Amino acid sequence: MNRKKIVAGNWKMNKLYSEAVELVDEITIALKDDEKADGIVKILIPSFPYLRKVARHSHGIKNMFTGAQNCAHEEGGAFTGEVSAAMIKSLGVSHVIIGHSERRSYFHETNEDLKKKVNIVLGQSLTPIFCVGESEEKRHAKEHFAVIEKQITDSLFHLPATEFAKVVLAYEPVWAIGTGLTATSHQAQEMHLFIRTLIEKKYGKETANMISILYGGSCNAKNATELFACPDVDGGLIGGASLVAKDFITIIHSFPQ
Repeated sequence: MNRKKIVAGNWKMNKLYSEAVELVDEITIALKDDEKADGIVKILIPSFPYLRKVARHSHGIKNMFTGAQNCAHEEGGAFTGEVSAAMIKSLGVSHVIIGHSERRSYFHETNEDLKKKVNIVLGQSLTPIFCVGESEEKRHAKEHFAVIEKQITDSLFHLPATEFAKVVLAYEPVWAIGTGLTATSHQAQEMHLFIRTLIEKKYGKETANMISILYGGSCNAKNATELFACPDVDGGLIGGASLVAKDFITIIHSFPQ
């Protein structure tokens, strides 16, 4: 089992241009001769205007990539204000977040919308980082497993195994995003194992064991070591902590040796 260990920093709608340049410079300088981090896939995910700059600055750092926070649900055309997957790819970007809870909640993206985006992103040979997660209400109602199963089934399980194997999954409990709350290592492992078992039932053990499943939801420099020690947690989709270079580097160093 050689699943990729991944730390992806989702900058969300933060940083002015000069601040973004400073942050990527700090991160890349720290990682340039960091052999301990070489084997970890590192993805910086800034706002759209900074994608090209971040992609250029990431060149030369082993296993470092650039991702976009979203893409349009259409391939192109008269959709003012939207950014297509093809445009994103042309900037030297390799990954795209799809289905982040903020997109689902604030922009009312449905499982069907996300299914279309997955198809378009894969069609451009980009890697989807597909987010799933339940609300606090659904967890208290003990419906959290059903919510995750539906999100994955509706948006991903139409894919053939060869395409599904290209997807990175991220479990982000909605109640833990930006709240300071974090799933316990037991809760994270329990859900990650559930997701992997779900994949195994659909695609078989080999595919299930090769899919990286990240934890998102207030993962930070203090709790990453405990979370990353869980057998089915393959890294993190990091929010606020990715905006501080020192914290982001600490998280990259948090995998068991």
